[in-house]
Amino acid sequence: MIKAGSIDKGTCLLLKGDPYLVAEREFVNPGKGSAFVRLKLKNLKTGQVLRQVMKTQDNVEEIAVEEKECQFLYADAEGYHFMNTETYDQFQVPVEGFEEQGKFMKEGDTYKVVLWEGDPIDVKLPFKMVFTVTRAEDAIRGDTVTGATKVVTLETGLEVRVPIFIKQGEKVMINTDTKEYVERVNT
Repeated sequence: MIKAGSIDKGTCLLLKGDPYLVAEREFVNPGKGSAFVRLKLKNLKTGQVLRQVMKTQDNVEEIAVEEKECQFLYADAEGYHFMNTETYDQFQVPVEGFEEQGKFMKEGDTYKVVLWEGDPIDVKLPFKMVFTVTRAEDAIRGDTVTGATKVVTLETGLEVRVPIFIKQGEKVMINTDTKEYVERVNT
């Protein structure tokens, strides 16, 4: 058990029988009354977001999760297939609940898979990733308005908005949280 006042961002909690990750935490100490925390929680099974307010002296059950370095092998209709890089055991993460991460994962790359009671509940992506542009329309002469963008397709099938000077075959860095273009990468 952990006191609500001691909860930090990134802590995993058990609420209503489901594992939750604390995505945001705000401590509030009003002039009158007792202090409380506002939490934004992400259900690690369904991906659903829950907002919760707790008094700082309330007890909450903290859960132990483990992170394993795993290589992404391939995806099929049933799920995403990974291999534990330490034991070489292979396992599957269901597609349902991991659709967003699936748009960023590249075969052969290594990711951290979060396990709770032996079951995968989250796949942690790096904050920024580099992708090759596989399809991009050419910029039209005269489309030089400040901040002009176009939609391109990346090697994983993900579509993002980028500046009009990006061409097919170039590498771009993408923020995995916001799905936004960061910069062109020269190799």
